Amino acid sequence: METTRQKKVAGLIQKEMSILFQKKISNSKSIIISVTTVRMSPDLGSAKIYLSIFPEDNKEDIFTEIKESKNTLRYELGEVIRNQVRRIPELFFYIDDSLNYAAKIDELLKK
Repeated sequence: METTRQKKVAGLIQKEMSILFQKKISNSKSIIISVTTVRMSPDLGSAKIYLSIFPEDNKEDIFTEIKESKNTLRYELGEVIRNQVRRIPELFFYIDDSLNYAAKIDELLKK
């Protein structure tokens, strides 16, 4: 069960990471990266960030690039939220496949 503080910090990180991805990606290709969910550890020391990446064709390459630049992303996140949290959490990125799963279920139900 998440505490109120965990939910607030997760919402803050979700908002700020979305803005960071928007700024970084808007200058490059036509890629959409959305932060679907953020889950905080009880001590607020780590954040599991679930991403949805569109288009699907080179999703793995983009995700690998994001994972390799997680220290840079953490630093940039820290620059924005440093006055609101005591310590900048360690970032762990995961691909959120829930939209693909829902589309697959929907397709099966239509048959």
